[in-house]
Amino acid sequence: MPALSVWFVRTALFYLLLGFTFGGLLLSNKGVPYAPALWRLRSLHIEILMVGWFIQFAMGVAFWIFPRWWHEPRRGDERGAYLAYGLLNLGIWAVALPLLFDWSGVFVTIGRVVEAAAALAFATHIWPRTVGREG
Repeated sequence: MPALSVWFVRTALFYLLLGFTFGGLLLSNKGVPYAPALWRLRSLHIEILMVGWFIQFAMGVAFWIFPRWWHEPRRGDERGAYLAYGLLNLGIWAVALPLLFDWSGVFVTIGRVVEAAAALAFATHIWPRTVGREG
């Protein structure tokens, strides 16, 4: 498995653990209400699991499993995939912190734009690898 895939998957598993922790807190608070302020974690819980775990895991597996270039053992120019990794994690935290601290919606919008830029960078990297052997 390439190093970048390992980083994508490890980071995704970190977000899975974090999201399950927030989910467990929310669920226990629903059963026995002890801290009403915990409900502020709901949006953060969804963001971390859907983008942090699910999308990041999918990107890591896609980077690993998509065909390499047939004429060489590399995966092409990997800078776009590295950029996608950085932008995705920056975007996750740019969305998560405003959700956690009730900041203005403009910060969430900026985070979503950064996440969209990560998706575009990853798509730009992976698209040439979708061609067949014939080219």
